[in-house]
Amino acid sequence: MTSLFENDSPSNLAEYSVSELSGSIKRTIENAFDQVRVRGEISGYRGPHSSGHAYFALKDDKARIDAVIWKGTFSRLKFRPEEGMEVIATGKVTTFPGSSKYQITIESLEPAGAGALMALLEERKRRLGAEGLFDQASKRRLPFMPKVIGVVTSPTGAVIRDILHRISDRFPGHVIVWPVKVQGEGSGEEVAAAIRGFNAMKPGDAIRRPDVLIVARGGGSLEDLWSFNDEVVVRAAAASEIPLISAVGHETDWTLIDYAADVRAPTPTGAAEMAVPVKADLEAQVKNLAARLGGAMTRQMDNRRQGVRALVRAMPSLDQLLALPRRRFDEAATGLGRGLELNTITKRRGFERVAAHLRPDVLANRILERRQMLNDRLMRVGRIVERLVDRSRARIERFDAVLAGVPARLSAQTARSRDLLANLSRHADTAVVHQLTRRRADVAAQNRVLQSLSYKNVLKRGYAVIRDVEDRPVSAAAALLPGAPVSIEFADGRVNAVTTEGNAVPPPASAPPQPLQHKRSTKSVDPEVKPKQGTLF
Repeated sequence: MTSLFENDSPSNLAEYSVSELSGSIKRTIENAFDQVRVRGEISGYRGPHSSGHAYFALKDDKARIDAVIWKGTFSRLKFRPEEGMEVIATGKVTTFPGSSKYQITIESLEPAGAGALMALLEERKRRLGAEGLFDQASKRRLPFMPKVIGVVTSPTGAVIRDILHRISDRFPGHVIVWPVKVQGEGSGEEVAAAIRGFNAMKPGDAIRRPDVLIVARGGGSLEDLWSFNDEVVVRAAAASEIPLISAVGHETDWTLIDYAADVRAPTPTGAAEMAVPVKADLEAQVKNLAARLGGAMTRQMDNRRQGVRALVRAMPSLDQLLALPRRRFDEAATGLGRGLELNTITKRRGFERVAAHLRPDVLANRILERRQMLNDRLMRVGRIVERLVDRSRARIERFDAVLAGVPARLSAQTARSRDLLANLSRHADTAVVHQLTRRRADVAAQNRVLQSLSYKNVLKRGYAVIRDVEDRPVSAAAALLPGAPVSIEFADGRVNAVTTEGNAVPPPASAPPQPLQHKRSTKSVDPEVKPKQGTLF
């Protein structure tokens, strides 16, 4: 029979494994597309992965390619990628052999022209403005003379030196600098964290809470200032409870933090001028006000002095004021002697009228009347006392009659109580006897049940309980080793024994087994001691 494969000729094609073919394709693509620039729209961007790498895709209206930015490259980007942003990516195309896919490894990323960034900026401005973050009604007024000024900026640039120099020239005060990055990856988060950190300070903390904040940065391109367009920075500035001055870039530069801040300064130096007044101007103003106050006080005193002098001229003299009282006093002194004489005459006449009624015969008649009245009252009192005595005597006699019958009633009551107590005693004895009888019957019934369930009855039928050296019942022969001491419990007591293996001869009489030493001593034939119940076999 002819083989089915007789006419097949061997192929001249080289044979590859899957790994070799994938590696060859990877090298070919990387050599052909070692450095490319791709323009497209970011799609599927969800931020950096937990590893720090960023995975997304670039697409246009007809195609799509996967993209990756490694962690080291991502930290060097000038701005963070965002969903829907049109960018120009520079990198190399490579493949992922594990799933036969190709992707571009991005080494640098830039927006596709300033128009793309401006469109993104306008869209973000519109969205945040719709949330009310830029409302003028929520803006706070700057304090006139702040004692502590907080500055959020880079500690190494010229901005902080200009701010400190300007503040020291105008009105020296306490300045707290929160150092942050003002450009590059993570700068937006640092600025927002600094604003929130200043607001989190309490009035009583060791570092005093600032009265005003300045967020400052020097000039630059739109990409350089992009951190201050970050949404997290705008929200932190809008939520700040401390009045905030935005001083980002030059006068012609505008960022979203300028809309969210309470006041926008054209330059960092201008922010310092807005934050504090000029001390020399204040001193001059105070001196001017002090001079005006002194002049006003002098003029006021002159006016008051002239008014007092006018009042003094209008007042009457001392003699004119005392003339009328002095006249009244003289008239009263003139009529005082005549008044005393008239008063004495009036008093004497009244005394004489009273004395006319005090004759001896009138006094004697009054004494007789009072004595007769007293005798009448004494007689009435005597009769009242006699009636009270008679009434009390009658009441006492009634009480004696009542008390005479009390002993007879008490004797009858005592006899009835004694009979009732005897009857109750007989009933109590009968109840106790019946109760003891019932309890004795219950105990006997429980004892019969206990005896029926006790293993002692089983031992009486010829069974035994084997216990080990710990006095525990043995339920299986496998639990004992050859030569193990055991105790055998019968119905009438216990005996000690030693286990043997197979048909081995028991040990000679010269070496009798030692009695078991139980942890709890139990007499073998004491019927009163109840041993622990074990397994029967």
